[in-house]
Amino acid sequence: MKQYEATIGLETHVMQHTQTKMFCGCLRVYGADPNTHICPVCVGYPGAMPVLNRKAIELCCKAGMLLGCSINRLSRWDRKNYFYPDMAKNYQITQADDPLCLGGQLEVDVEGVKKVFDIERIHQEENAAKNIHAAGASLVDYNRAGTALMEIVSTPCMHSAEDALAYMTTIKQIMQYGGISACDQEKGEMRSDVNISVRPVGQQELGSKVEIKNMNSFAFIKEAIEYEIDRQIKVLEQGGTIDQETRGYDAERGETFVQRTKEDAHDYRYFPEPDLLPLSLTDEEIEAWRSELPELPAQRRVRYVEELGLPAYDASVLTADKAVSDWFEAVLQHSSNAKPVSNFMMGEMQRLLAEKEISIEACKITPEALAKLVDLIDEGVISNSVGKQVFETLFDEGGTPEAVIEAKGLAQVSDDSALEQWADEAIAQNPKPVEEYKAGNPASINFLMGQVMKASRGKANPGAVMQLLKQKLDG
Repeated sequence: MKQYEATIGLETHVMQHTQTKMFCGCLRVYGADPNTHICPVCVGYPGAMPVLNRKAIELCCKAGMLLGCSINRLSRWDRKNYFYPDMAKNYQITQADDPLCLGGQLEVDVEGVKKVFDIERIHQEENAAKNIHAAGASLVDYNRAGTALMEIVSTPCMHSAEDALAYMTTIKQIMQYGGISACDQEKGEMRSDVNISVRPVGQQELGSKVEIKNMNSFAFIKEAIEYEIDRQIKVLEQGGTIDQETRGYDAERGETFVQRTKEDAHDYRYFPEPDLLPLSLTDEEIEAWRSELPELPAQRRVRYVEELGLPAYDASVLTADKAVSDWFEAVLQHSSNAKPVSNFMMGEMQRLLAEKEISIEACKITPEALAKLVDLIDEGVISNSVGKQVFETLFDEGGTPEAVIEAKGLAQVSDDSALEQWADEAIAQNPKPVEEYKAGNPASINFLMGQVMKASRGKANPGAVMQLLKQKLDG
């Protein structure tokens, strides 16, 4: 039986964070009432002239630099002609032959294996409107029409759903760290067209390509790729051929479906945009933008390991989301206890964020408060278990750890007389672990330790308790 391999290429659309649209002065606003941020340019009135948004050009070039692309000093604009309700003027302004960015490479971690994927190009274009399919009718909201959109095109260099997922995750992180886009997929700020073909192992020529359009969920992209690879292999094994076509993905049924026969580039009748001059960039502009590039997640991971002494796993988790990583950085402005801070961020913080389904910006605890909490634990004012209780209160209500500790009477007890009373009671009431300890089983002291902590309601200083118990049992 023949063995088959899949080849995957991605066209990833990223909506840039500009204040206004790509070719007009309309504000880019998410969630506004339909058709309230439109003008003659973005709805395609005859005679309306586009004006270039320079901020979008800057963001596209910075994205290219972050992905290792070369920046074209001269790029051109083209019209991509097609008839569809989401493009009122019946063409999209894009870049066909001379894009802003060419080449590039992306190093990603695919389930613990380092891989490098090639990027063919990044071009700037305008977004389409949003079609809303209601009962018995289709409506169009042009608020999104004309917003700045760039398309990151990979070469056909991936071979599995895991490859594609790692590639897109890394793209998303870099766009967030670079300030290019938040890549909020629920808002349509990042979506991908997935090109998939299958061929027998050893065959040089690629198989017929199928494109799955407008995927905005990583989970659905993974499902769609796995389904489509299996579908194509089954067709070939049965002696059939793969048609070049565009397919959609039905998430409920877990399968792809035919939308239309795939168009080639000539079907769009690209021709130069007559209303926009070619875009010329100077070396000074490009170098000024390059000097503003931020630290990337990969660089930050290395710094966390080498300078902060964090395990590689911690560094990976803490840099996965820029907002979380920036919050962690803010805590370290007030505390040098990087590992305990990391433990809270990866433990209690992630748990509560997931439970309450909110972002880190929405929680009420401040970086300063977490820094102080960690320092109080380090100083022995409270135990780590009590610290978790204090953290949860701060997460929900805000305030300072000192105020929470005082209000709830959670301060750790180190008073010798109180500790001695609890230790004597634990020893008197639990003769069996005492005998086991004296018979050579040192682990038995942990039970006595637990009894003291229980009696003190977690307030006893664990270090002082352990020292006291050993003194009494070894004496």
